[in-house]
Parts: sequence; C-alpha cells; structure tokens
Amino acid sequence: MYGDGGIDLGLEKKVVLVTGGVRGVGAGISAVLAGLGAVPVVCARTPADGADVDVVACDVRDEDAVAAMVEGIVARHGRLDGVVNNAGGSPFALAADASNRFAGKIVELNLLAPLIVARAANAVMQTQDDGGVIVNVSSVSGHRPSPGTSAYGAAKAGLDNLMGSLAVEWAPRVRVNSVVAGPVETEQSQLHYGDADGIAAVGSTIPMGRLASPVDVGNAVAFLLSPLAAYVSGSTLTVHGGGEKPAFLQAATAGNDV
Repeated sequence: MYGDGGIDLGLEKKVVLVTGGVRGVGAGISAVLAGLGAVPVVCARTPADGADVDVVACDVRDEDAVAAMVEGIVARHGRLDGVVNNAGGSPFALAADASNRFAGKIVELNLLAPLIVARAANAVMQTQDDGGVIVNVSSVSGHRPSPGTSAYGAAKAGLDNLMGSLAVEWAPRVRVNSVVAGPVETEQSQLHYGDADGIAAVGSTIPMGRLASPVDVGNAVAFLLSPLAAYVSGSTLTVHGGGEKPAFLQAATAGNDV
C-alpha cells in the first residue's frame, strides 16, 4: 500500500473526513491515509468499537448532524483538508419488487448524503488558503446495467455527474473527483457473491483475476487527495481491474484465449 513508508504523497498531517470509514472499503481508505501520515476522521451511524482512528457518530443524511460534525472537526483540528464520501451501498432488490420508499432511501444515502457532506465541507474549504479536496467513492454500477440494485446504480451515475458540476462551481479552491470502484472484497462479500468459491468465480471474470481490496481503492483515493493530483478535478478514476470480460467472448465458438 501507499502507507508503507515508501512513498511520500504530501498528506502528512492533512485532516481528512472519511464517511462510512469503520468497515470495508472505508476502513481500507482510512488505513492508507493513516499510513501516509494523514489524520483520518471517520464517521458512521454506529462507530465500531476498538477503532484506532478518530471516530464520530453521524447520520450523513441529516443536514444538521453533518454541519455539527464538520464544525466539531474544525474545532478539534483547526481545519478540514479533505473529504472522502464513501458511505453508501444497497441490498439486493429487483426494481419490480422494491417500494418507492426503498428506492428513495437508496438515492438519499448514495446521492443526496454526499451532496450534504460536500456542501458542509466546501463552506470550510473555501475559507482556507489552500482550499481542499473532495473525493466521492462511486461504482461501476453507475456506468453499466445494475440489475438487482437499479436505484443504487442510478444514484451512483448521478453522483458522478454531480461531481463534475461541483468541480466547476467550487474551483479553483476546491477540487472534486470520483473513484469509480469495481467489485471489492470485504467482510460482506458473501452477501453479494456467496462463499469463497463464489467470490473466486466472480474474481475470475475480471482481467486482473481478483476482486479489488479496500486498500486498492484507498490508494486511488490517496492519490486524488494528494498534491500529485493538483490539476486533476472533475475526473473519474476507474479502479476495476480492467473491467468485466465481454460475455460474447465466452459464448463465441471461435477459438480465443481471452
């Protein structure tokens, strides 16, 4: 990982809020940032016990709670250099079976909540001499069909479009980008892919031969937060191991080795 002491990305002592950062992808992002000398502040609705980073409880869908959280971070640390909008997700539900209320909650968590957090962070970052950086953790589900999680895919597509708009509105002081993640192996992978054999089978459909790790996503986030990406804004960085092998290649009867 970046945080092994081998590379200095210029993130030493940078204060970075990571939403949904106590488990899964968020935990990987927080670990990478801590390893690079940054100061990750993690928020979740129910913080995990034993976390070794600064953890605050916050429902990122609640505008007042988010405002109070950001104010608290600035009061404790004196500034807010970066935000990683990572909180999100969706259980499996076919569109014909899911209620409007269910779809609304998915869009609220995956699209509206990142906007709420970004707005609160931007208000602080615009007052800082060196501004700040916002990175949204998006998904390939927003760029291809997402059967079973259609509202989630639509919300992530909206999140990437929102990112581009905010990058224009808030420039030049605040940069805004997205990491578009493919399938990631976490402690909840079995809910989506089944047992170890199922996870391995899904990994075999990816050109790199495996699912991403949370650290893979964390490394991409760290780059976008760093001064190395000082001229990168309004962009999507895709972290999906080469994507998905086209289904027609497996179905074709002509010989190929792909």
